[in-house]
Amino acid sequence: MILSLMKEIELRKDELQNTTIETIYFGGGTPSVLSVDEIQLLIDTIYKNHTVVENPEITLEANPDDLSQEKIIELSKSPINRLSIGVQSFFEKDLKLMNRAHNSKEAKECLALAKQYFDNISIDLIYGIPDCSNQEWEENIQTTLSFGIPHISSYALTVEPKTALASFIRKGIIKNVDDEKAQEQFHILISILEKENFVHYETSNFGKKGFLSKNNTAYWLGKPYLGIGPSAHSFNEKQRSWNVRSNTKYIKSIQNNVLPIERETLTKTDGYNEYIMTGLRTVWGVSFAKISTNFGEKYLNYLKTQSEKYIQQELLYLENGILKTTPKGKFLSDGIASDLFILN
Repeated sequence: MILSLMKEIELRKDELQNTTIETIYFGGGTPSVLSVDEIQLLIDTIYKNHTVVENPEITLEANPDDLSQEKIIELSKSPINRLSIGVQSFFEKDLKLMNRAHNSKEAKECLALAKQYFDNISIDLIYGIPDCSNQEWEENIQTTLSFGIPHISSYALTVEPKTALASFIRKGIIKNVDDEKAQEQFHILISILEKENFVHYETSNFGKKGFLSKNNTAYWLGKPYLGIGPSAHSFNEKQRSWNVRSNTKYIKSIQNNVLPIERETLTKTDGYNEYIMTGLRTVWGVSFAKISTNFGEKYLNYLKTQSEKYIQQELLYLENGILKTTPKGKFLSDGIASDLFILN
């Protein structure tokens, strides 16, 4: 697989012409199974085929059970300079419900070790878990803060169809997700982290000054990115593309010098909708001037008309020509954005 990934990087070296690489992200699946030598090979291939900034943010996604002391020390000697750790919760019952491989003790030991070797660490936390009380949720946040973690990505629990969790909920073994409670816990998170001087720069992302994820920021600001490997997605401001999911088909295609990729060219309306969706999720909001310049007055007038009711409901507000969500509107940003879309 490593050879196929290296070859895809080479085959696609012209796709980000005139773009300097600022971030490299090893994520999705289980990138932590890669050895440090394999990571180095991939990074070397990127440098060989692209212009890279002097100190890029290089993140590795991992779960606590993947990060032994030996692995963390190994990674600290590699070009990886940021870890994103999928903790999710510090309570055993929550971890079992989500079918996680690690336990609470492993999560805490992993963070204590990681902090000895890495300054830049992000962890994932899940809110809205059935039977997770607001007090337990606050404990999750305080435990995270006790390790001095400078970045938190936090998401509401979603129940995917055909999973064990969906089956347990259907049979009444586990309570269903309570949207009202999830919203409550989202606001508890914001309140605590604001007091701790975290910047809430995107709906699900919070970072201390100097620790906002450059990778996340680039994505939400609509910058181009290149995704390598099975199922990976890419974006070049005009097209979205995605690789085939199957590892076997992916490797076979790459070996034959054929990119296993599908592409979709964005229409002007697609571009507008995408900007609305990403912009409303961020602290930077949606610029009326940018809408006018990039899409035209028709789109701007539509946005002004559609957003008026949300401004009156105090879910959106306008500041210096920038449309943003209010604290009350943050949790509802995706639903609000969809109502501001233009449907072809």
